[in-house]
Amino acid sequence: MSAESILLVERDAGVAVLTLNRPDAMNALSRSLRRALAETFRSLADDVEIGAVILTGAGRAFCAGLDLKELGGETGDGSPGVLLEEQDLIAAIRAYPLPIVGAVNGFAITGGFELALACDVLVASSAARFADTHARVGIVPGWGLSQLLPRRIGSSRARELSFTGNFLDAATAAAWGLVNRVCAPEELLPHCRALARDMLSCDRATLREIKRVYDEGARTTLGEGLRLEARVSIEHAKRVAPAQVAARRRGIQERGRSQSS
Repeated sequence: MSAESILLVERDAGVAVLTLNRPDAMNALSRSLRRALAETFRSLADDVEIGAVILTGAGRAFCAGLDLKELGGETGDGSPGVLLEEQDLIAAIRAYPLPIVGAVNGFAITGGFELALACDVLVASSAARFADTHARVGIVPGWGLSQLLPRRIGSSRARELSFTGNFLDAATAAAWGLVNRVCAPEELLPHCRALARDMLSCDRATLREIKRVYDEGARTTLGEGLRLEARVSIEHAKRVAPAQVAARRRGIQERGRSQSS
């Protein structure tokens, strides 16, 4: 199966929708799919036409994680692949400088859970289910779950999921703060597209800087994060003309009037 068919890429009005397209395998991350995802995110980082990405899956799963049949030598050529730099899709996703909305349509399991956590914003279908089965499979997380999940939902809840491998339903995921909201399955992509369009309406250069401050700040202490924000804010302000601020203020006022009417 070609890279083009296992990963669908749709570009529409500044938004790229990436769909993992191995529904018969619950969108498990084969070597080819990992490579296609990493290459696509690196390409999109240089695409001036795209200002936001939506990541989702085909069929009943968002992503079931790494392709365990391939890793176990049951399929593929049996050659190692997980640690190859060109296939490090999580690094490629984290390096993407603009917003990524995860549209979690179904099962997000283990590596697929980590894939979801690499997104900036998560919206779930009511059919979504999350599970961390690393301990059951016999693999230690390597794409950030042990550090990112407790920061999202709290240490005790994260440990419960990782130590049991139990499933977390969409409603509980929302209550715990893992996802922003839950939609009916047919409303998931339209809602995510609308959210992405709201992001596109912001100043793109500023959005890049704000995302960078969020990302870098999350990897350090509160004090260092505050100093980082202050430094970036001052440097960015030097590049903004008063006329630009005035024009954007008028745009905000017009948007506020339209949303309140």
